[in-house]
Amino acid sequence: MIKIIIGTNRKNALSKTIASQYQEILKEKGVESSIIDLRELPDDFVFSALYENNGQNQAYNALHADVKAGSKFVFIVPEYNGSFPGILKSFIDGMTYPNTFRGKKCAMVGLSSGIGGGGIALSHLTDIFHYLGMHVLANKPKLAKIEENMSNNLLTNKFYIDLLKTQAAMLIDF
Repeated sequence: MIKIIIGTNRKNALSKTIASQYQEILKEKGVESSIIDLRELPDDFVFSALYENNGQNQAYNALHADVKAGSKFVFIVPEYNGSFPGILKSFIDGMTYPNTFRGKKCAMVGLSSGIGGGGIALSHLTDIFHYLGMHVLANKPKLAKIEENMSNNLLTNKFYIDLLKTQAAMLIDF
């Protein structure tokens, strides 16, 4: 089963829409997946679940266990201030180092309101995952001007949808 991680905890984030569409693409290809939504993180997890408090927050532990059980991931990564959201970094920092991600595989999808499509954010996150020993799929769609490419809360840009389908096929074979 592929785990799709929504890389933000922002309410009404377009990342959730992209994650749901990606899940449908995987379903069409006969692959099971689940979505991990960072909005489900406990509000205080950076104080109650990290570092010396590792293992003490049961709600965080459940999400951690879900991630740890995965072998392939898709990270939907919005660009925030030229990088990826701090909540995603904190979530990663709470994982067991380095075993949660070592030897596992992931794909990444960047999205932004601007013209970069989250390219810098994906670069930063790739560096972190390489450090943790995760294998990162080289194909990383960058969905620029995301709001202009959606209608009725769905990604409508055919090219973008084709990019996601291509990446999903590559991840399945990865």
